[in-house]
Amino acid sequence: MILVDSSVWINYFTGKATPETEKLDALLGQEPIAIGDLVLTEVLQGFRTDKDFQKAKELLLSLHVVNLLDTPIALKSAENFRTLRKQGITVRKIIDTIIATYCIENNRPLLHADKDFQPFHQHLKLKNALHDA
Repeated sequence: MILVDSSVWINYFTGKATPETEKLDALLGQEPIAIGDLVLTEVLQGFRTDKDFQKAKELLLSLHVVNLLDTPIALKSAENFRTLRKQGITVRKIIDTIIATYCIENNRPLLHADKDFQPFHQHLKLKNALHDA
């Protein structure tokens, strides 16, 4: 089961064709897809109309929703952030650290369109659902 980041969902819902949205489209209804609770919040807060919000909410809640953060993931996220910082890499958003750490710890590939995940692929063995899965 792969986890899909908000960067892909936003492109998907706005109709932007990318390799990641094409992969997502191919997976929907064919393979189990997970969405993190924090990703769910990020995606749904962006809808301007109630109709679009409800339609997206229905689709997203049909997926496997996972809680991304608990105490072990919080601690490991801090460790991963520090590991990257020691290598001169500053992660801009803590939510990306949490998402990446959840995927690493649960051996889940991440489908994303966000370059901020690259250090996690390069240094912490985050699986890329576009290339590794």
